[in-house]
Amino acid sequence: MNMDLPVSTWISVTALGSVGVMGPVALIVAAWLALGYRWKYAGAWLALLGAASGLVALSKIAFIGWGIGVRHLDFTGISGHALMSTAVLPVAIFVALLPARGARSAMRAAGVAVGLLLGVWVGVSRVVLDAHSVSEVVAGCALGAVVALAFVCIAWRAEPGKLSPTPVAASLAAVVVALHGVPVPTQHWITEIALELSGHERPYVRASWKAKSYRAPDRRTDSPPPKRLAA
Repeated sequence: MNMDLPVSTWISVTALGSVGVMGPVALIVAAWLALGYRWKYAGAWLALLGAASGLVALSKIAFIGWGIGVRHLDFTGISGHALMSTAVLPVAIFVALLPARGARSAMRAAGVAVGLLLGVWVGVSRVVLDAHSVSEVVAGCALGAVVALAFVCIAWRAEPGKLSPTPVAASLAAVVVALHGVPVPTQHWITEIALELSGHERPYVRASWKAKSYRAPDRRTDSPPPKRLAA
């Protein structure tokens, strides 16, 4: 991967992994699985992705609300972009290849590998843009890969040819193009939840947490929480 890309390119790459793009893609994947194959595949896919997304949210809430993290690893929560991209992109490509009768196992495996590499690329963009630490991105990519590979194993023997590959691939590509760059304030929502649960007025932030200089304020004595970069 070329690390000497313009910042605008890295921003475009990182936008691919946002919940605003990957969330709808994941739902389209589930819809095609339910329509063309078995409901159990759609259910398994959504359950796996939902469980992993829950872990990401919990890790972020734990840090924002209570300062729970791992200082020596600079870990404050699993990267949501890394998770979503490495989980959704391989499965989206896999499902797009399922209807093709000529798509052999090697082609499916290659598609999944390409999806994983794209997901890792999104993860790298989070580090380049200083939105996450290496440990947070590695955790997100690892968790996303587990989700993707677990689902691929479940659906590997799905009978091919029940759908035409063209509308499946076209619908997935259309969602990516249409929603790329559309902001979704997931980090703001998570911050609000964390503060409500913890009873604090301000979130824990990385710099003061690493310096061990943060003191949790009283709920009613400080100003509202500052805006944070979406993760």
